[in-house]
Amino acid sequence: MGGGTLASIIPLILMFVIFYFLLIRPQQKKQKKVQQMQAELQKGDKIITIGGLHGTVHALDEGTLVVEGQDGTKLTYDRSSVREVVNKD
Repeated sequence: MGGGTLASIIPLILMFVIFYFLLIRPQQKKQKKVQQMQAELQKGDKIITIGGLHGTVHALDEGTLVVEGQDGTKLTYDRSSVREVVNKD
């Protein structure tokens, strides 16, 4: 009886291990990379926000940043709203 229970649990454990290495672990690595990029933002970086706004970092604070648009408009965003840095000056 004990061997049958173990045999039925092994496929579940194997599925969890496969799920972890194919989905969870890569997502954690990607999230860590994005957080590092957001923490390393500097004044003058050209960025794209998650909403699609293209602009340049004008000023930085702990949790926010001021993004200057092409027409000179300055908008305040949370750091977490930055999707990517296009190029660094």
